[in-house]
Amino acid sequence: MASYTVIGLGNSGLSAVHFLVNQGHTVAVTDANFPSLASKLPNGVATYFGGIDANVLIASDKVVISPGVDPATPAISWVIEQGVSVVSDVQLFIESLKERDAKNGTHTPIIAITGSNAKSTVTTLVGLMAQQSAKTVGVGGNIGTPALDLLKIDGMDMVVLELSSFQLEMMDGLGADVATILNLSADHLDRHGDMTGYLAQKLRIFDNAKNALVWLDDKELARACIAHLPKHAQMISTSGEIGEGFSADFCLKGERDDNSENGETIWLCHNGEKLISSDEILIKGKHNLLNALSALALGSAVGLDMSAMLDVLRTFGGLPHRCEYVADVNGKVYFNDSKGTNIGATLSAIDGLGAVYGKNSLALILGGQGKGQDFAELIPFAEQFAHSIYLIGQDADLIQKTLANSPILASKMTQAGTLEKAVNLASQSSAKVVLLSPACASLDQFKSYNERGERFVTCVTALA
Repeated sequence: MASYTVIGLGNSGLSAVHFLVNQGHTVAVTDANFPSLASKLPNGVATYFGGIDANVLIASDKVVISPGVDPATPAISWVIEQGVSVVSDVQLFIESLKERDAKNGTHTPIIAITGSNAKSTVTTLVGLMAQQSAKTVGVGGNIGTPALDLLKIDGMDMVVLELSSFQLEMMDGLGADVATILNLSADHLDRHGDMTGYLAQKLRIFDNAKNALVWLDDKELARACIAHLPKHAQMISTSGEIGEGFSADFCLKGERDDNSENGETIWLCHNGEKLISSDEILIKGKHNLLNALSALALGSAVGLDMSAMLDVLRTFGGLPHRCEYVADVNGKVYFNDSKGTNIGATLSAIDGLGAVYGKNSLALILGGQGKGQDFAELIPFAEQFAHSIYLIGQDADLIQKTLANSPILASKMTQAGTLEKAVNLASQSSAKVVLLSPACASLDQFKSYNERGERFVTCVTALA
């Protein structure tokens, strides 16, 4: 048996401790803070709280680092230099799963998903598709269940992992049956330094992958993904560029439809064959059609039943706070995208709903903690689809100053200050849709993006 130290006692750290103790290892835990989960530790685990002690780490055979802990922390970077193995809990999960498969003569397919946005939606969709295809599936990682807890699922014969850049940073040789980077936009640059560093961690998802799903519309990202693929990997492609031709294995195709709001019905297609129309899918917006397309492609790569996957798309209503339909009040439709905490997510929401409801259709609620982002990136999409813009939170003035560089947007902005006032003002506008997609963190006014989204839903409900 070996000695392990777990750094960081959040949910994944606690999961790692229980797993290692059950394996018979000697386990210690260290955390820079005094974690609330300490009371849930099993007996016999040594604790070192209030700082990360290099002496504790160097005495370990192996260190397990939680995703929220930066490996550049001096004590951690020093022990890495000294040759101590530092891994993520997901790495432990992968190694344990492969050991179990080798022992049992089985193979448990792994679907690995990352991206700046939409990864939770796609991960959830693929998990539901696997269930509908009669698989005993484990879904977790960066979403919901810590990876190591999935090993407790009896008869698990498929795994769907959502992986963050933080988790991928401390992994090696994942070997997924199919892996994908859904999209890439600026996020976590305080940890990764710049977009090059951020992309480098995301690309680790393709290490030893058997199949890779590549989104062709972002040509720069597609080139990076293709360049990083193992030689043996089979590539599957998706594209959301709606046209008559079929540019990818899975793509969107538009057909004239005079009965539809925009005079067009969009079809999800595979190798030229129409699978399902946008009218049959509950989640709305072009970005959600891309999410559905990605889920179909990933599921197909591991042999899931197509009819079962399409049934899921007909019933899946989306995740809370992710472009979630809230209500139709007095002819105005309200969407909660409080999870839109960066510009990339908000661009997807604006473009996706704008494609459905048309130009100048959206009353946007933006603002919060801007995290040093360049809000000028919003201008082209806001010019096209924003009817009005209501600003809230800490960086409202900065956002207004940036967007005012557009003559089109300068007169469309209102400083609302609070979410309640923004919803009230937006409800009185002539916009077709009110969209909360702040492009900012929430901690200036709320405990979390969840609380911000719930407050929005409460405000909308009060209008009815």
